[in-house]
Amino acid sequence: MGLNKKSVDDIQAAGKRVLVRCDFNVPLKNGEITDETRIVAALPTIQKLVNDGGKVILCSHLGKVKNGPNEGESLAPVAKRLSEKLGKEVNFVADYNVTGADATAAVAAMKEGDVVLLQNTRFRGSEETKNGEAFSKELADLCDIYVCDAFGSSHRAHASVAGVTDVVRAKGGECAVGYLMQKEINFLGNAVENPVRPFVAILGGAKVADKLNVINNLLEKCDTLIIGGGMAFTFLKAKGYEIGKSLVDNEKLDYCKEMVEKAEKLGKKLLLPVDTTVADSFPDPIDGPIEVSYVDADKIPADKEGLDIGPKTAELYADAVKSAKTVVWNGPMGVFENPTLAAGTIAVAKALAATDATTIIGGGDSAAAVNQLGFADKMSHISTGGGASLEFLEGKELPGVVAADDK
Repeated sequence: MGLNKKSVDDIQAAGKRVLVRCDFNVPLKNGEITDETRIVAALPTIQKLVNDGGKVILCSHLGKVKNGPNEGESLAPVAKRLSEKLGKEVNFVADYNVTGADATAAVAAMKEGDVVLLQNTRFRGSEETKNGEAFSKELADLCDIYVCDAFGSSHRAHASVAGVTDVVRAKGGECAVGYLMQKEINFLGNAVENPVRPFVAILGGAKVADKLNVINNLLEKCDTLIIGGGMAFTFLKAKGYEIGKSLVDNEKLDYCKEMVEKAEKLGKKLLLPVDTTVADSFPDPIDGPIEVSYVDADKIPADKEGLDIGPKTAELYADAVKSAKTVVWNGPMGVFENPTLAAGTIAVAKALAATDATTIIGGGDSAAAVNQLGFADKMSHISTGGGASLEFLEGKELPGVVAADDK
């Protein structure tokens, strides 16, 4: 998995121009940041480089930028919040070209310990495309050292994540990972490659298709695999159960049967729901009041839809976590955005909060659930990357990790 990477502790930043790829993809409402978790997560690396006398140049994407550069997806609000957090001015280069004359001038004028933030990297269409060589080179021209601290983007071979590293290295520069990346690599990498056992993996979320390779890979690594969320119903149907109007992926029924057989062959526990929280239909609005009942997992009425694990299942899953030494959780147990249908996800979160195991939350919806439900401080590690942590759990090599220098 490439875990022995050069980090910010291994580089000499004093007097050097250090380009740091951060993950400042924060939610904005009317130009205001509504959740600053990602900004706070980037601070230790930035502060370390400032303290060491580096000239710190920050870059990040924000949003999907489908309709070209626009003020609604500018990093200006991030620069403002960063200045407050660091207690020093962050010089924001508002140029939509990202690496144009304004950026070059701003970097040339930097003194040791100064911080510059470039504009949204996705404002340059070439950030995500295969022909990002020119953009990679322009980013590399601004720096002597490159640091990747954007785990949430590390599964993408973009110009500012991977492309830039080849150019920096070619001119004799170093490429390292920041503290946040290091933490993600340590927690997720060790959980998958070298877990303290018993190792329990909990997978939820809507679709089996999203987690095919994760299920397959984790079955070989873990001792117990727990399945919840919408994807559990495809497993239940594969067992021959009536699942009513519940979410199902009929094309993946054979795959689910294979996974059940694989678990048996490997001597692994594969836990599926024994009861289900059902309703007449999906809540509309998603957080609106809804009437539910609880039925055994093999007795879902034809006119009902399963929307969360039931209380017996919640107890079963909580029990499975009690004796664990390592737990990885990715994906909620039900429609957690609805207070009535969040019970299963809350039960799992409580079980993880109460255990002394190493608990790793794999980003995305499960991270949002743990944060919203107030359990964040009880977890060993909450990943900042949904897609990236999933690919890590699949056993894939991530471009942003691979691109850093080995120690």
